[in-house]
Amino acid sequence: MSSSFLWLAASTGLLSLLTPCVFPMVPVTIAYFSRPQDRGSSAVRRAILFGLGIVGTFTLLGLVLAAIFGAAGLNRFAADPRVNLSLAALFLLFAANLFGWLELRLPWRVLNAVDRSAREASPGSSVGALIMGATFTLTSVTCTAPFVGTLLVLAAQGSWMTPVIGMLVYSGAFALPFVVLAFAPRFVARLPRAGEWIDALRVVIGFLEVGAAVKFVSNADLVRGWGIFTRTVVLAAWVLLAIAGALYLGRDLRARYQRRELRPSGIVPVAAALAVAVWLGSGLTGRTLPQIEAFLPPATPPQSLASIGSAMPDWMLNDYSGALKVARTSGKFVFIDFTGYTCTNCRWMEANIFNRPDVSAELRQFVLARLYTDGNGDLYERQQAFQERTFGTVALPLYAVVDSDGKVRATFTGLTRNPAEFIAFLQRARVKTVAVLSRI
Repeated sequence: MSSSFLWLAASTGLLSLLTPCVFPMVPVTIAYFSRPQDRGSSAVRRAILFGLGIVGTFTLLGLVLAAIFGAAGLNRFAADPRVNLSLAALFLLFAANLFGWLELRLPWRVLNAVDRSAREASPGSSVGALIMGATFTLTSVTCTAPFVGTLLVLAAQGSWMTPVIGMLVYSGAFALPFVVLAFAPRFVARLPRAGEWIDALRVVIGFLEVGAAVKFVSNADLVRGWGIFTRTVVLAAWVLLAIAGALYLGRDLRARYQRRELRPSGIVPVAAALAVAVWLGSGLTGRTLPQIEAFLPPATPPQSLASIGSAMPDWMLNDYSGALKVARTSGKFVFIDFTGYTCTNCRWMEANIFNRPDVSAELRQFVLARLYTDGNGDLYERQQAFQERTFGTVALPLYAVVDSDGKVRATFTGLTRNPAEFIAFLQRARVKTVAVLSRI
């Protein structure tokens, strides 16, 4: 599990607080724990239990996902085209909700039942605080679901603990401000009030959700091999969305200027959106965008994802036995890249490590085999079973060096941001009989 994933989980948890379903409820919720009859240790205990109710509800979701699919199934779950297309449709639905085109709510019977349970608990009841935390989580689902859905899909890298820890970090960051502000209610009065800015944020988040929908459709495209939602198409769509966001944020700048009410707070968001559009547009020329390459389709996607031995530049795709044959005739070792179609850490390594001239020079000393393990079909199941049987893990990415007889010489698990570390792994694999390195 990479530190970047944990940072993403924490930052999305904090970002969720700014959504229109959540932010207006912050002062109301804190005030509930600041009543005169609930001072001292009672208020502290109930505030903490309220936070635990939020954490428990989100973490339970991660546990359910892990229990249903298991470590091996999580990879295939994340890559399943039906799952990705369903998520894309869900994101578009939530975006329509944020644009004000329709209203989404949980069934009122569910919310009423949970709310009634919380109200019927005694004033100082610990159970009531826990249930209230769960209720708050349920009522905010129309804004938090896109963040949670994205995080759970990104967590599907082969470890059943990853979605659980991801939800724990996300919900901890989401609940922490409520608990802290409950300890110091005087700070609640200083919070900015929900107003025009929250309505603008609602629409901006809607644009972000449309962009996420494009990303999930591109996942399905990659697995199915349609060749439609390529890196260029996805980037172009994101550029258009950034421009649309800038136009929306700047819709009344002229009127404000004429009224001499134009302030930096109105100009900066527009300038930021245009800057994002220009930056994303630079990627259309072939320029690498290291910060987001992990979320884009690969520049050279596999041409036929269902066939064995498909051609890729310098790589033998889904053809381990063929790679061993080449190794026997060339006298080289085989470098195996266990990867996934929707594995963000894999894309990051390909874009930021493999493409470096010094790393590429080292890789050319090997026969290169790329094995996908998260697709649908016997081929992918066999390759995942081979990875688990030989290396004891289904986590992605996994890099291994074997000789022409398939004997393991070295392994490297996970993502590294240090090219020298990866080069050292490759060099040691060529000169030592057995060298096992692992980085999670």
